Amino acid sequence: MTESFNLAGFCLAENAARRGAKTALILTDGTSERRLTYEAFDLAVRRLAAGLSSLGLPTGARVMIRRGNDLAYVLSFFALIAAGLVALPSSAQLTQDEADFLAADSGAAAAICSGGLAVQGTRIIGDEELARLSAFPPRAYAATAPDDPAYLIYTSGTSDRPKGVLHAQRVILGRAPVLDHWLGLTESDIVLHAGAINWTYTLGVGLMDPFARGAAAVLYNGPAEASVWPTLIARFSASIFAAVPGVYRQMLRQASCTRDTLASLRHGVVAGEALKPALLEQWREKSGKPLYEALGMSEISTYISSGPTVPTRPGSPGKPQPGRRVAILPLDGGERQLPAGERGLIAVHRSDPGLMLSYWRRPEAEREVFRGAWFVGGDVAELDADGYVWLHGRADDLMNAQGYRVSPAEVEASLSHAPGVADVAAVERKVREDVSVICAFVVLAPGAAPDEAVLRNHCAEHLAAYKNPKKYVFVSDLPRTKNGKIARRLLPEIWAPPAQI
Repeated sequence: MTESFNLAGFCLAENAARRGAKTALILTDGTSERRLTYEAFDLAVRRLAAGLSSLGLPTGARVMIRRGNDLAYVLSFFALIAAGLVALPSSAQLTQDEADFLAADSGAAAAICSGGLAVQGTRIIGDEELARLSAFPPRAYAATAPDDPAYLIYTSGTSDRPKGVLHAQRVILGRAPVLDHWLGLTESDIVLHAGAINWTYTLGVGLMDPFARGAAAVLYNGPAEASVWPTLIARFSASIFAAVPGVYRQMLRQASCTRDTLASLRHGVVAGEALKPALLEQWREKSGKPLYEALGMSEISTYISSGPTVPTRPGSPGKPQPGRRVAILPLDGGERQLPAGERGLIAVHRSDPGLMLSYWRRPEAEREVFRGAWFVGGDVAELDADGYVWLHGRADDLMNAQGYRVSPAEVEASLSHAPGVADVAAVERKVREDVSVICAFVVLAPGAAPDEAVLRNHCAEHLAAYKNPKKYVFVSDLPRTKNGKIARRLLPEIWAPPAQI
């Protein structure tokens, strides 16, 4: 790697020079649209970077972004990195308490917020000031080093609060295997991503990857309706569509989803949760297009996949991407690499440039995941004789909600403060083979009456919508281990899910 390396400059500077008139980004609400060429995008980012630099913030200062899916969000993310600051993307779905925690935990020096959104205890850069900062004469991209921090993403863990995952400028280099072996990305592609900008899946596949290849990115910020995706694919001639399995499942039910509306696609890609073989078959039958799955996490992004170079095997997310050093290590510790057919924890070698720098100020969390030369995630899996990965769940209790990993401890901590709650356990429960929801098992305080509406309102106030339980079950007690911890896997099967929810 070069002595000086800036992620934003890598994505934009060469594209502006070589293909300045080409469309880099299309942002649409389904009716209107905003387009930026690479030349215009590069100039806008460098202008805003100059404005942000004028604030006198020290190099490496964290700046939170709390906005909806708008153009200012995208420009702010790249401009912060271009200025040598650390971008902290956050979801507009977060409650005020959740947003304030991220700002306080990260020590954010400022927060770029849209109207109606704010963060307590830090300097707010609102729309008016952001417009002023965007009018500065453009500056050069900061001469950061490959290992300097670029952005900080918060992700759910096994604790009751999210932890920060700090990524380096070099993370974009670590995504190189994704481009060829999962996305099959070329500069002529038009990539439509269905996710919110703050998500690592969207930041990577929806923005950084297209820019790394000089392709075009399309993002949507209109009403979340399943029928919109086939329409957008046809309208913008998207050649690659990226989403979580749930979006594909909903889209396939729409009358607008036909081979004609999907004709421009070369293939779809899917990540965030496991792709069920039945859904894969339904997509193939209706679209006539391939669908390539990937497995990833906030700490390393997508590192196992099927794709143009790796044929799909239903039920498997694919193989470790060429160039990655991936192994299966024993569940009980050690660095011995297990042979094909033995279950263990998936591990990625610490030399991978896409691997995070650290957990933000969480040394105890790092000790749990770093095993000598390896980073060990929580996915239990085995390799078959051909190198395909087969998953067997999580070693921890993380839940999957709409493609987001959610800590049961975080949900439980919130519900424990709700009126009438004496004890609570949150678990992921299947309602269909391909659909899981968060279920809360609640023990009421003496004299309290079961009131699901009260609990729903409490969660709506204190948790992002995707973290809210979809089902509440009132029980007399909860199973616990000898150490007094909730034994979530031992919860009795006392709720029979309906066929649909």
